[in-house]
Amino acid sequence: MDFEKYLKVTETNIPGVLVFDLSVHGDNRGWFKENWQRAKMTGLGLPDFGPVQNNISFNAKRGVTRGIHAEPWDKFISVATGSVFGAWVDLRPGESFGQVYTTVLDPSKAIYIPRGVGNSFQALEDGTAYTYLVNAHWSAELKKTYTFVNLADPELGIEWPIPLDECELSEADKHHPMLKDALPMQPRRTLVTGCNGQLGRAVHALADELGLPGFDYCDVDTFDMSDPSQYDRYDWSLYGTVINCGAYTAVDKAETDEGRRACWAANATGPALLARTCTEHNITLVHVSSDYVFDGTREMHDESEPFSPLGVYGQSKAAGDIAVANCPKHYILRSSWVIGEGRNFVKTMKALSDRVADPTDTLNQVTVVDDQIGRLTFTDDMARAILHLLGYRQSDMEPTAPATYGTYDMSGSGRPASWYEIAHMVFNQTNDNGNKVKPVSTTGYYTNAAGPIAPRPHYSTLDLAKLEATGFNVPDWEESLQAYIEKSVTA
Repeated sequence: MDFEKYLKVTETNIPGVLVFDLSVHGDNRGWFKENWQRAKMTGLGLPDFGPVQNNISFNAKRGVTRGIHAEPWDKFISVATGSVFGAWVDLRPGESFGQVYTTVLDPSKAIYIPRGVGNSFQALEDGTAYTYLVNAHWSAELKKTYTFVNLADPELGIEWPIPLDECELSEADKHHPMLKDALPMQPRRTLVTGCNGQLGRAVHALADELGLPGFDYCDVDTFDMSDPSQYDRYDWSLYGTVINCGAYTAVDKAETDEGRRACWAANATGPALLARTCTEHNITLVHVSSDYVFDGTREMHDESEPFSPLGVYGQSKAAGDIAVANCPKHYILRSSWVIGEGRNFVKTMKALSDRVADPTDTLNQVTVVDDQIGRLTFTDDMARAILHLLGYRQSDMEPTAPATYGTYDMSGSGRPASWYEIAHMVFNQTNDNGNKVKPVSTTGYYTNAAGPIAPRPHYSTLDLAKLEATGFNVPDWEESLQAYIEKSVTA
């Protein structure tokens, strides 16, 4: 007799756990089914989890029971022959910790289990073959992150069809801890590249301040992301996120032969290799871009504007953006005029203000360009924006759902200003000597410059509407500037 059963999906009480009624076609010869079909299933809500391995657990006798193990990968589970009673326990930190879901799986049903949800089953028939796709290869390092719970814990309330004292269990499964003693499975680790730069230090400081676990840090001296041979230094299956804070930012030196090579390696080749690696391992990649990908003819730049870089630095950043955008899980945060801990425009102006105020110093005035318009981006604010997009909301930085992947402009909010106006503010706040700052055009400023000079965008103001729509409160750059100067004065 012919029969048909069509694909559908059902959500469960455990977040992310999905049950699939599989498409089965049968007749008097037997049946055929599509056990896993990427396009159809992702269309119904299955994450595109990128399986890399298919495992089969063969259970010779009815009553074989395998214990509650939460493993550091996602699983798509089905039964090839026979049937099982499955029990799944959420062992991820959060409100759903300890939630239990049970169901019977036969060849017509499958279930998707996210990383951190404990998996167990009991064979209901002799010769049951339990099969599952996983999206990470087993490693000794990954095994250290497993979390276990005792099958017999009364708090779980699992009603096993066959009493456990009549079942075949491993010795290890008989002695796993009860739920109250189980350690929640921590999220995948986060790797921050460029950790010694202005933004890298800000991300490090914020993660430490919030007590976020699982953050690793590297810089070019320990991991040159532009060198393909160095990627074997990491077990990428341990990581869920890479935050790329590394970049080459010497825009004038980038116009030289030596600088051009270094600039392209850091800003284009490195991000491209990171994007490929993150794609292969289902990792979210966060990358920081620049207003220099535009020529600055528009007074306001939004995320949809086509690239039009003027110099080598801008060209390399545009190339890096294109590479990163090909990673399925990516955030590109476009910045302008970055200010953090390290050498930057504000610190230079503050030092010059001190020199002008010193009667023993011969410097009596400073010229600053007044025809480049934009807003400052403070690295502390950028770090918060990054964590916000990743799911740490600004009010309390508790993890929630991440924002939609894509590109977001990020600078301070408020009125656009010229470099001259910003310098005037720094001088006034530092020594009340803003009258010592004089405006000059970009052309006039660089008239007698030695060596190549990179072209600068005239307008660098970024449209913040898309970022603000995610709920992120973008601070006014003038308020951030005042706080930054006050902090540097008292430091």
